[in-house]
Amino acid sequence: MHRTDNLRRACIAGTGSSVPEKVLTNFDLEKMVDTSDEWIRTRSGIERRHIARDGETTGTLGAEAAQRALDDAGIGPEEVDLILVATITPEMVFPSTACVVQEAIGAVNAGAMDVNACSGFIYALSVADLMVASGKCRHVLVIASETLSRITDWTDRNTCVLFGDGAGAAVVSPSPDETRGILSTYLKSDGSKGEILYLPGGGSRNPTSHETVDQGMHFIKMSGRETFKVAVQAMGDAAVRILKAAGLSGEDVDLMIPHQANMRIIQATAKRIDLPMEKVYVNLNEYGNTSAATIPIALDEARKNGRLKSGDLALFVAFGGGLTWASALVRV
Repeated sequence: MHRTDNLRRACIAGTGSSVPEKVLTNFDLEKMVDTSDEWIRTRSGIERRHIARDGETTGTLGAEAAQRALDDAGIGPEEVDLILVATITPEMVFPSTACVVQEAIGAVNAGAMDVNACSGFIYALSVADLMVASGKCRHVLVIASETLSRITDWTDRNTCVLFGDGAGAAVVSPSPDETRGILSTYLKSDGSKGEILYLPGGGSRNPTSHETVDQGMHFIKMSGRETFKVAVQAMGDAAVRILKAAGLSGEDVDLMIPHQANMRIIQATAKRIDLPMEKVYVNLNEYGNTSAATIPIALDEARKNGRLKSGDLALFVAFGGGLTWASALVRV
């Protein structure tokens, strides 16, 4: 989505994040499946991941991240007009996790809905940008929250080493400065490749039954090599396209915050736009792949540890099941 003259500028007014305290290291996984710390680190860059305890859910993590983002923005929950939760691990099939968060934080005047996509933070950010820019909403709360540990097969060494839990949130509001804010977003999908990364059980195609449980259909299924190949191409294309459309290049980017799935994918994406790795934010080693939550968690960290400063141009790039991929340009 690119801006037109009759739209006002929307910006990210505040951020927040929440990750479980429980940590599962590569050495812990060595005791669970046939793997090693060296194998995991060299192939993915992951060293540890945070895992939700009993009672910690997509909704509770999302609500905590949301409240921190509101506090950061100096906005009360009653001022929120719309809540968007990006997740592939919802609190339940329905109602939406966004409604769960709405009740938890007391956003009594807000509408609420979920966005089902691994790259859903940018998808939801794009919707929030349009709602604020058009004047339909003043404050939109964009949350990405995941408890991937609940759909991970902890006996499958190819997938269980990759995923973690966590949530990140951003408040999208009118920008006080037309030169800053969400400059543009780019969204793309390819449903023909959906089954290289998916969860087959629990929907209308394969309703929950003893058979679907016995067949492990409620766990993540991933064709690792194919997913890697498509992700490298898609994330690189998303980065190139959004910069080209804006008349910019990698030299103009102060910090790229990519989807944190695999270090080699991140490096390949940076290479496509000639961006040195010093300008790429990576926290993959600490959290693993938290799906939709990877970018907002990293964004919150980057703002609060000084890696992303006022006036900087940030590039977000994401990829995930669907298949979907997306990018966004934000002037902080």
